[in-house]
Amino acid sequence: MPPLEAWEKVLVDGELFPEEVHGQVACADCHAGQNTPDKFEAHVGLIENPSNNPVESCGECHPDVVATHDNSLHSNLAGYWTVLDARTVPENHEAIDGMFNNHCSSCHATCGECHVSQPNLVGGGLIEGHLFNETPSMTRNCTACHGSRIGNEYLGKHEGLRPDVHFTQGRMACVDCHSGHEMHGAPEDCQDCHTGPEAQQVEPPDHRYDGVQTPRCESCHITVAIGQDDIEMHQEHAGDLSCQVCHSISYTSCDGCHVEISENTGNPIFSTDDHYFSFIIGKNPLESYDRPYEYVTLRHIPIAQDSFSFYGDDLLPNYSALPTWAYTTPHNIQRVTPQTESCDSCHGNADLFLTADKIYPEELEANLSLIVDSIPAPISEITATTSITTTTVITDTEESP
Repeated sequence: MPPLEAWEKVLVDGELFPEEVHGQVACADCHAGQNTPDKFEAHVGLIENPSNNPVESCGECHPDVVATHDNSLHSNLAGYWTVLDARTVPENHEAIDGMFNNHCSSCHATCGECHVSQPNLVGGGLIEGHLFNETPSMTRNCTACHGSRIGNEYLGKHEGLRPDVHFTQGRMACVDCHSGHEMHGAPEDCQDCHTGPEAQQVEPPDHRYDGVQTPRCESCHITVAIGQDDIEMHQEHAGDLSCQVCHSISYTSCDGCHVEISENTGNPIFSTDDHYFSFIIGKNPLESYDRPYEYVTLRHIPIAQDSFSFYGDDLLPNYSALPTWAYTTPHNIQRVTPQTESCDSCHGNADLFLTADKIYPEELEANLSLIVDSIPAPISEITATTSITTTTVITDTEESP
């Protein structure tokens, strides 16, 4: 997306905006500043993004949303700290805080960056003349930030790879699966928090796969979940494999992100060692009652032992505390994929599985629990073995006195 001109970022539709409910509120009530016709004086003390303080700017009219705002991963960026806390030690936190503020905190999204403007991360700018959109734009809000992997996969922007079937067949937008409740840090329904007298409230999520699996494929594809369709592989593997194992196609993985401050511009910059398409099946690192699958798709995440070396030496002493291949749910679902062509597309196909030879030596320790030590045998071999065993049993029986 090209940078917006200054006037494009602040253009307010003088006809349409006053007619909507937010247009009934005086500009200074949210943006402060001075009530004067002089442009320069009017902007003294201006609050550019009022929803940086959602309680004060949005809470009076939206108390239910603001009440859970701090639980939203878009707001608190807790997922970053879950990883950083595990790989660092307290004495390094001052340096890590500096790195985080320079390179990671810009992913924070306020109410206005979803409902009024484009996110600041991609340059900001009002979307429709300051009109408030109850439903964020999929391309100018959601995939503006979540574009390099999710957006490109879902919309089919990788050459030679098809878009997600939910987009091509259903024209589904992000919010069709990811509800406002989820985005606002609230559970989908009351029972997710109020599970009974013994557990009045669950802790807020600390990463995007924490807690209840929502959205989940089985919520819409009920016949698959209960084994009531006529597809043999569903009946055989419904509880063993995540849906993506069979219904995803190739997706992006990245190696070694390195961050620093540019000597030329003084701006935060980053680089990665490599990025590539892969499709990898491995052991489930998040196996639980809600994610019972033995095998899931895994994506390599862009971390390296020296990712933050610009800010100090050995800032990731616990580098191996977490895997570098992580649970992933690619947004490129297809009904027919290379894996669904036959049983032996996966069985006996070592290329699809995370084996020790696919892991960088310095990352082996961190990923031991995800490695598939024994590749499932080809079905043709299993069938042949079963046939031989059956024949032997029948022959022995016939020859017995």
